[in-house]
Amino acid sequence: MAASQDAIGTANSLPRRLGFWDAFFLGVGTVIGSGVFLTPHTIAQLLPSAGWILVVWVVAGLLSIMGALSIAELGAMYPEAGGLYVYLREAFGRLPAFLYGWALFLIIHTGSAATLAVAFNIYVAYFIPLTYLQAKLISVALIVGLTVVNCLGIRYGAAISNLFTVLKVGALLFMASSIFVRIPQDAGNFHNMWQLPDGFSLLTGVGGAMIGALWAYEGWHILSFATGEIRNPQKNFPAALIASTMAVIFLYLMANIAYMHALSLPEMQIYEEGAARSSERALGGISGSFIAITIMVSIFGACNGTILSGPRVFFAMARDGLFFKSLGRVHPVLQTPVGAIVAQGVWASVLVMAGNFQQLFSYVVFGGWIFYGLSVLGVISLRRKEPDKPRPYRTPLYPWLPLMFVLMAGFLVVNSLWNSPVSSLFGLAFLICGVPVYWLKQKFPDV
Repeated sequence: MAASQDAIGTANSLPRRLGFWDAFFLGVGTVIGSGVFLTPHTIAQLLPSAGWILVVWVVAGLLSIMGALSIAELGAMYPEAGGLYVYLREAFGRLPAFLYGWALFLIIHTGSAATLAVAFNIYVAYFIPLTYLQAKLISVALIVGLTVVNCLGIRYGAAISNLFTVLKVGALLFMASSIFVRIPQDAGNFHNMWQLPDGFSLLTGVGGAMIGALWAYEGWHILSFATGEIRNPQKNFPAALIASTMAVIFLYLMANIAYMHALSLPEMQIYEEGAARSSERALGGISGSFIAITIMVSIFGACNGTILSGPRVFFAMARDGLFFKSLGRVHPVLQTPVGAIVAQGVWASVLVMAGNFQQLFSYVVFGGWIFYGLSVLGVISLRRKEPDKPRPYRTPLYPWLPLMFVLMAGFLVVNSLWNSPVSSLFGLAFLICGVPVYWLKQKFPDV
């Protein structure tokens, strides 16, 4: 009876309609956007050696899988909508959880959706010349269209996620295999894999390159937002989260090895469109259109995953009395958090039209790693606070694995403060501004 009730949902809960493969495709599709096509250029400028470039991609991937292995325990413990927000609430209280949701709604998650929508129209312009206004309207139309689809039911959003993830993964595999098959000799990058110029600062290069690689992996945690709609979440959520993160690591390594097979490192440093250049050598004249379509498909799928997942956090916040009450309601027919989905879509569209959200996003995005570190620290905190609570999945190598992740997250935050003090301090100020908002909500709970 309980399983049936979960599948149907109620006025107070969201129905569990996502199986393992839906969750897996959502995890892969939300992470892979435009980063794997654009970031290699930046990393090659910072690390002119193939071996160290691959090390950075591996380490960033290992950091992501360490985080996934840790929050998988929390997701199995608290199989409800909200993900990291819920884990922070249970481990450290309502204020840290609110500040995470505050930043997520105003900049981090809505800014991600807006950034993806703006990037989408850039590649539309490859085929059709666009005016400034037309480009803005296409971005807003993308957000509005995906918002409507996700309001209609999570199965519709999941179907789009599944389809576009299969398409983008297929395109990546086709691109890489074409490069390996049609370009018999590599560009020489693997002959002296660890050679670096005299006087080169490896620590500085790796530190800067890690930021780019982690940006490409950004979103490994987003599947947790939809845990409340995954069937048998104690089993399917950890399995899908870990499997999808490992799949992304494999695809990123494969793509980068293909780029370095086709292009010399000086070429990768010069050409920002390294994916297009390497494909051109394998596919000839059709490569430009192929890469543009591939990136559009990739961005479309990532944008859909972002729009699908975020409202589950705002829904959970509203149910806790920390956000507008209307965002915590389940539509009686569609059985989706329509208010939360629409609110996210409206604000993301405003950010697109405002045009200055990218600077604000850079101020706050480093704060994401503050909350990733805190969430994983929650594994240790909750082991002490609630030692007897059932844990269907347990983090391996406890406590060393979560501790290593927390230390690395702390290093990244400190490194950001050191290298970009102005942006980082603006980000901290923005988070602190959420404190009076939190207290106002406590004073006026019926809003």
